[in-house]
Amino acid sequence: MMKNGVLMVAAALGILGAVTAAAEEAAAVKASGTFEVKLTPQEIGAGLGRMAIDKTFKGDLEATSQGEMLSAMGEVKGSAGYVAIERVTGKLGGKSGSFVLQHSGTMDRGAPTLVVTVVPDSGTGELAGISGKMDIRITAEGHFYDFEYRLDRKPPAAPAP
Repeated sequence: MMKNGVLMVAAALGILGAVTAAAEEAAAVKASGTFEVKLTPQEIGAGLGRMAIDKTFKGDLEATSQGEMLSAMGEVKGSAGYVAIERVTGKLGGKSGSFVLQHSGTMDRGAPTLVVTVVPDSGTGELAGISGKMDIRITAEGHFYDFEYRLDRKPPAAPAP
């Protein structure tokens, strides 16, 4: 009898886990569109680059952003790295607010790697609780983004008095 009870609980937990996973999966939203970027060189030395970033996003994300980028070239052609922070302000999926994107990119002898993520707890307004990652594609036709995000991150509980 005990064995059947344990199996029933395990089965119920398995179902609950599957339902929870499905709900979490359903909470992820994909947005895509285009963007235009203006990079303005800033003064810096030591073989490093610094640029001001101004972007305009169109599509599922209707927004502008401002930020800063630091970069360095390697000694071998096609090798470089950059980091950037930008605050995006506008509408995403019809919700207004802002959030911060953090970039980390490298080019290893022509092979690119890029990670763009939402800075935790940087969302404001209706975009509070946002988390996610953005993929950027640059082609002859222009600049494109694919943004997978969620808006279900709850604020931390207030400390007990």
